[in-house]
Amino acid sequence: MNFVTQIYLLSQKFLDDYPNDKYPELMNKQGRPYSCLLIDLHEEYFICIPFRSHINHKNAYMFTKSKRSKQTHSGLDYSKVVLIKKSAYFSNKNAIVDQDEYSETMTNIKRIVSEIVTYIDGYTGYVKGNITLHKREFERLYKYSTLKYFHDILGL
Repeated sequence: MNFVTQIYLLSQKFLDDYPNDKYPELMNKQGRPYSCLLIDLHEEYFICIPFRSHINHKNAYMFTKSKRSKQTHSGLDYSKVVLIKKSAYFSNKNAIVDQDEYSETMTNIKRIVSEIVTYIDGYTGYVKGNITLHKREFERLYKYSTLKYFHDILGL
């Protein structure tokens, strides 16, 4: 699988177009940057996985080596993934992430890309009726997922 990755911030335009009252599962907090790992798989959209300080579920890549991760359970949250077509949604400001977490991300990038693709494919397969999951399993994986906001991009 070929891919390109970068670290980005989402722009104010993204925050304006996806307000918290309409998209409550997005991590859209005023004044807080939305730093994410941007993955380009040469599809019709970019995958943006947010870096989070506190994750209390398994739908994520959990950091293990950083000082912060040992205190706060930080990681890349697959359930809060953002799918982007518009380049205007990327900020031109520098994204700043914990250096140890960045290093761990790059060391495990193939695993992270594989896991997010599997997560997205599981959702689309279920919605299209190609994958069967028990309702509780689907809810455990996708109840708080942001993927429901991107059906147009996913072709659902």
